[in-house]
Amino acid sequence: MAVFFTSDTHFGDPRVLRIDKRPFKTIPEHDEALVAYWNETVAPDDEVWHLGDFSLHAPPERIDELLSRLNGHKHLIIGNNDGPATLAAKGWADVRAYAELNVGGRFVVMCHYAFRTWKNMGRGWVDLHGHSHGRLKPQTRQYDVGVDVWNYRPVTLETILGTRRRRAPRAASA
Repeated sequence: MAVFFTSDTHFGDPRVLRIDKRPFKTIPEHDEALVAYWNETVAPDDEVWHLGDFSLHAPPERIDELLSRLNGHKHLIIGNNDGPATLAAKGWADVRAYAELNVGGRFVVMCHYAFRTWKNMGRGWVDLHGHSHGRLKPQTRQYDVGVDVWNYRPVTLETILGTRRRRAPRAASA
C-alpha cells in the first residue's frame, strides 16, 4: 500500500480553467481527466490524503459519484472551497482541518494552507499543503501537493522529496 497526497482538484468548478489556466476546454473534460489520472496513479488499496478544495459547486450526488470512482482510501483535509456537500460526502475515511502522519519514518504535517512554521520543523518534519496552486516561493521542507504542481495527479512523499525543484514541470498536454 502506498500513501499519496494531492489537493485543489476543484471538481465542477469552471474558475480553474480560467484562473489556473488548466489545459482543458470544459469542466466535464477537466473532471474526467483528473479522475483518469488519479486512477492511473493510485491503486484501490492505496491511501490518499486530499489537502482541500475537492469540490465546491458540484451537487452532493456528483461528489459522492466522484469519490466512488476514485481509487484508494480517501482522507480530506478541509480547504476553503469545500462546501457542506463535500464535507458530508460518504466517500471520506475522515474529514479534518489538520493532520500529522508518519510516512515510512518521515513525519509530515498537513493542512490546506502553507505554514510559515510548523511542529518539529527543526527536527526534519515536512509541511505539505495545497491552496497556492504552485505560486508560493518554496521553503525548506515545505511542499505544495496541488494538482497544478504535479501534472494533475496525486504524488507520493518519496517523489516529492526526490525532486530538487519544488514545482514539477507540467505536461505539454494533459
